[in-house]
Amino acid sequence: MKTKIQKSKYTLLLILLVGILGISGCKKFLDINANPNNPDTAEPSLLLPTVEAAVGQIVGNSFQVYGGMWSQYWTQSPNSSQYKTIDQYNLANTAFDRPWLTLYRNALINCNLIINSKGSSLEYMKGMAYILKAYSYQLTTDAFGDVPLSQALNPSLYGSPKYDSQALVYDSIFNYIDKGVALLKVSSTSPGAQDIIFQGDIPSWQAFANTLKLRAYLRIVKADPAKAEAGIRALYATNPTFLAKDAAIKYSSIGGNENPLYNEMLALGKVQNLVASSTAVNAFTRNSDKRLPKFYDLVDGQTTLNSIVQGSFAASGVAKVVSIPSTLTGGNAANSGSATAPVKLISASESAFLQAEAVARNYASGTVSNLLTTGVRASFVATGLTANDADAYFAAAPDGQAALSAATTSEALVKVIITQKYYAMCGTQGFEAWSEYRRTGYPDFLITSVGSNIGAGRTPLRLLYSSAESTSNLNFPGNIVIYTPVWWDK
Repeated sequence: MKTKIQKSKYTLLLILLVGILGISGCKKFLDINANPNNPDTAEPSLLLPTVEAAVGQIVGNSFQVYGGMWSQYWTQSPNSSQYKTIDQYNLANTAFDRPWLTLYRNALINCNLIINSKGSSLEYMKGMAYILKAYSYQLTTDAFGDVPLSQALNPSLYGSPKYDSQALVYDSIFNYIDKGVALLKVSSTSPGAQDIIFQGDIPSWQAFANTLKLRAYLRIVKADPAKAEAGIRALYATNPTFLAKDAAIKYSSIGGNENPLYNEMLALGKVQNLVASSTAVNAFTRNSDKRLPKFYDLVDGQTTLNSIVQGSFAASGVAKVVSIPSTLTGGNAANSGSATAPVKLISASESAFLQAEAVARNYASGTVSNLLTTGVRASFVATGLTANDADAYFAAAPDGQAALSAATTSEALVKVIITQKYYAMCGTQGFEAWSEYRRTGYPDFLITSVGSNIGAGRTPLRLLYSSAESTSNLNFPGNIVIYTPVWWDK
């Protein structure tokens, strides 16, 4: 499949570089700014796809695996062992060295290089960089909690930046989005195909920024409800546009330019580690959801879809033939169709569900049922099904119209919305689904992995800090166990 990524040899090389980051354990590839006191400079048009590819690498690979397993779409295969520690909640800080460095050195530092670039007609790219900086910081703080911010991108403090509170990070996220939106209003040169998310389309970037801001305000709705409500009301007062299509990065079957999850599977010899978790499969089945065979593939010897209990890979008598994530998710190691699965930064369905929640909480005007239906339809269409399929599903599903009709409070409406969001994000937005579960407690049918070794009643609520931080940053705040909630998780 040919995509716009292939139209620029520079873009392809940059995507290849970030692809290497995802499959190589060699830190030299991460140290693209080898001298932290004298970072490299490059043309903003070349830095932009590097930032976007780095974000895609994180969302589509490492965070996708953790999120996909902890959202219980996937669990470890009984026939392999690569991710068993994730199912066991038994993690080492070293596991997070690459994602931490990719976020800071490949995404955030390069965002700043674009923002601080000298030259004319760069406003569009600088606006995009601010929005990507906001997106990257939300990923980082949602994963790790307090993180370096105010001193993080200062060349003289790269070694030991202080850690800032999540509340401050979120304030900065809103500020970066505002700065980005303002720059998008200044006529300048479009990056065109060098922008591998929207190919330089400014209205799409404006909708992306608005949707990201809505997501961020809803994320803090329990930690700071007054700020969340005021921010959402102010956003809606601008008569904003929101995403009606996916903000996504497309990939191809060209070596190094594959979907990041599939790319890692290639590096692991095409061993299938991820398989279907009974948590998600049983929920889809209970609702007679036609998306189920779109999100999971049968394997040789199967005639019906088979799943196993979350974390039961080592259990005696556990089924050895288990269905696997589909090529639609990039998770089928043996099928090269996984190479072209897109990485969704924010999906069209998520956008509709965010708007539905804003209305359900009485922060915005609109109709919950219409927005909820829009989100469900967008998800069905994205899998190759139809809007009519979506309507028939929602009318009959216990978690669909029946639940919506029974919802008489704002919280009950939110439960319906987040549960439908969970189904829509299966296999494609695992980290976001896990974050929404941490924020809301929905869906309410997730279990504790039977392989857990962190104690009864505990589940992962954050990622661990990078081991590199503990050994090199004099301001390192100390390790925090994975079952400690982040700030907004109330």
